[in-house]
Amino acid sequence: MKILSLKLRNFKGIRSFEIDTQGKDVNVFGDNGTGKTTLADAFMWLLFDKDSNNRKDFQIKTLKPDGEPEHGLEHSVEAALELEDGSQLILKKVFQEKWTKKRGSATAEFTGHTTDYFVDGVPVQKKEYDAKIAEIADEEIFRLLTDPRYFNEVLHWQKRRELLLEVCGDVSDAEVIATNAELSRLSDFLGNRTIEQHRRVIQARRTEINKELEKIPVRIDEVKLGLPDVSDITNPGKLQNDIDILRERLKAKQEELAQAKAGGRVAEKTKQLRMLEAEILELEKQCRAKYETEIQEKRESLKSVQEEYFELMAAISGMEKSLELRHEELASIDNKITTLRAKWHEENNKQFEFKQNDICPACGQKLPEEKLQEARGRALAEFNRQKAEKLEAISADGKQLKAHADAIRTEIEQLSTKIAEARKELQSREIVVERLKDTIQNLEQKLKYATANDDTFKAKYIEKFNLEKEIAALQENNTEIIAAIQKEIDEITASIAALEQAKARLQAREAGMRRIEELKEQERKLAAEYEELEQQLYLTEEFVRTKVRMLEDKINSKFKLARFKLFNTLVNGGIEECCETTFQGVPYSNLNNGARLNIGLDIINTLAEHFGFAPVVFIDNAESVTNILPTKGQQIRLIVSANDKKLRVEVMQNDSSK
Repeated sequence: MKILSLKLRNFKGIRSFEIDTQGKDVNVFGDNGTGKTTLADAFMWLLFDKDSNNRKDFQIKTLKPDGEPEHGLEHSVEAALELEDGSQLILKKVFQEKWTKKRGSATAEFTGHTTDYFVDGVPVQKKEYDAKIAEIADEEIFRLLTDPRYFNEVLHWQKRRELLLEVCGDVSDAEVIATNAELSRLSDFLGNRTIEQHRRVIQARRTEINKELEKIPVRIDEVKLGLPDVSDITNPGKLQNDIDILRERLKAKQEELAQAKAGGRVAEKTKQLRMLEAEILELEKQCRAKYETEIQEKRESLKSVQEEYFELMAAISGMEKSLELRHEELASIDNKITTLRAKWHEENNKQFEFKQNDICPACGQKLPEEKLQEARGRALAEFNRQKAEKLEAISADGKQLKAHADAIRTEIEQLSTKIAEARKELQSREIVVERLKDTIQNLEQKLKYATANDDTFKAKYIEKFNLEKEIAALQENNTEIIAAIQKEIDEITASIAALEQAKARLQAREAGMRRIEELKEQERKLAAEYEELEQQLYLTEEFVRTKVRMLEDKINSKFKLARFKLFNTLVNGGIEECCETTFQGVPYSNLNNGARLNIGLDIINTLAEHFGFAPVVFIDNAESVTNILPTKGQQIRLIVSANDKKLRVEVMQNDSSK
């Protein structure tokens, strides 16, 4: 793609400027501040609404000496382009202020900006304009191919690396393995994973193994510290046998004790006591049952009466509310009747008045007396008719209101009677409620002392007391024998506990020793696994080193000047991905401006060939380079020239590089 012409109007301080390139390379000369970089800014703004530094928010307007923009100007850029297929395209964009005169105001006010778009001289919407540019090239691809600095100074290294692999192609794992027989073992453990995925698995597992190996000695020490002392156990093999013998002796003594406690009459009397206690319990239930049943019945009656009481209260409340509403309605009707009565008297007291002009309006002569009397008679008759109709209507309304009032008074009397009757019923129910409450309270008091008033229960309780005294007397004689047997039982139990404790210590020590052996075996297995992982890691690193050499050679072969370092070797022998551009072994960041420019142009040439698209290349500070590398695309070289106080364009006639 070539620029055939470029026109600027009021753009970033350039009032009017036009380049006619004839599709050739162009040198633009100018002193600092004359607007050389503005040409690149204008072209990028025309395409992508950004300047040459990829900034969207930059000042387009021409500024006055005080720094304020000049108002009322149109800011435009127009370019005639020759596309890759030989066709031509004219793009134009106009940016201007919008001034609006509000209703009632004599002056217009600034209300924003507008941008107009043109394709081949035809106005279009922004969406159509952007779509047309997108047909030519993607914005990032365009910047890559038009700005020599973009690849190395703007693009992130990971994006640079991805782009190089896209342009030059990656090296497959199979190709790498085929170059080194030692790498054939990789397929044994890679499975479905890639080299990088397996390296991450190895690194993660190594870290995990290291953590485990660090913990094992600590765990062994903890187990050793927790091992119980068994130096006092002289016969570990006979411990269980000794415990079994003592348990048999204990069982025999416990049976002997049970027989001593249960002996003869004590057992018989105890049996009698249990039977008596059961009888007492049953008597107590019977004594309470008769009161509990009656109390329950009374409580149910109370609940029923209380529900009726509250329902009646609610009914009374409803009737009182209705009565109140009827009184209010009656008062309103009485007021209306009073008003109608006053209106009737007012209408009835009206007197006939007749005023008649005795001069004929047609001829101007005085009317005859008989005509005047006739007119008066008609007026009086009409007055009497209307008065009678109004009085009759008022009387009808009054009668209707009175009938309604009488009906309401009847309702009031009926409601008042019902309320009085309901209140009497409420009082009677309240008396029933209080009586039931008193009855329940008396029954509950009797329930409390139900057994105390029962002679049979009292007799049985006395019988129980006497039987307990007999049993206690019988047991007193057996106390010494029971105490002796119990002492022997306690001694045997203590001996068993001591032997059980010794056995537990032996078992705990044996378990601890087994755990130590398990940890040592785990340590040996982890060490063996770690060694195997180290071997695998070495093979993956050897694979990556081989691939690095092959990949860098493949990529570097695509460029004349630029060389690329795609991997860094770490202190531990490993490698990490990177993307550093070099020239004759010198990193891009340490190159002079001339070398940086030519390296950027070299990269542009390779990328242009890959994308099949060679747009114009803007070269800023071109005066600093004596031998600029030719490019596939048109070059516009921006050259600082102190003698040129205005921009000067020189079209290059010899264009052998294209």
